[in-house]
Amino acid sequence: MEETLFSVADQVVLLTGASRGIGRALAAGFAASHARVFITGRDESTLNRTAEEISTPERAVQPVVSDVADATAIRRCVASVLELAGRIDILVNVAGVNQRQPAEQYSEAEYDHILDINLKGAFLMAQTVGRHMIERRQGCQINIDSLNTFAPLKHVVPYAMSKGGLNVMTRGLAQEWGKYNIRVNGIAPGFIVTDLSRKLWAEPVMRRWAEQQSPLKRLGQVDDLVGTAIFLASPAAAFITGQTLRVDGGMSAGIPWPIERIT
Repeated sequence: MEETLFSVADQVVLLTGASRGIGRALAAGFAASHARVFITGRDESTLNRTAEEISTPERAVQPVVSDVADATAIRRCVASVLELAGRIDILVNVAGVNQRQPAEQYSEAEYDHILDINLKGAFLMAQTVGRHMIERRQGCQINIDSLNTFAPLKHVVPYAMSKGGLNVMTRGLAQEWGKYNIRVNGIAPGFIVTDLSRKLWAEPVMRRWAEQQSPLKRLGQVDDLVGTAIFLASPAAAFITGQTLRVDGGMSAGIPWPIERIT
């Protein structure tokens, strides 16, 4: 039982936005756990390089170039994976973009770009894969949420809105698809150091602030998310659906009051 409880071996996993950052780490984690992994991304050269680097001696990670903001590309991507693997057991919606600026400065095009990828694209991918899972009467979907659905941060309002919608989507799909033996859950990372955020967290003021907010007194690394994803996709989570697990170093546990002792 111990060998199979947390096993995702031989499961077919499709991860969006997996050429770098969190998506890459999760894809590598599934590959190391002997799953059959397909990764998507928009840049072919980056995607191919990632697939090669995270492949294992036992099984190659397979790249599928796709843009989650394009409904036609989503359908083509899912059809390609089904043709190659015959099924999709696990979908991990990772693809997302952000742009930091005051709310009044966003253009309509900038707003659409963020919502199209983070929310519309995630829904269309979940829907397209979900139809296949409904036919099979089984499946697991994991959506990458955000600390912003606990407490919205300044200067990322469209991003926070998109993740708020994703949070509701997770619960809504879990409600509708549970009767088909499809589980839908979320992972909400805290402050995670990635290639895109490394410059921000390199600023001493920002790093000190983030470390002060976390009970664990550190920033997260992408590998901190892998175990939670494997757990949610495994038989160990067979009775968990509609939930979002916050992997944030305890940041959402409460307000860090600057008092060490009562005087």
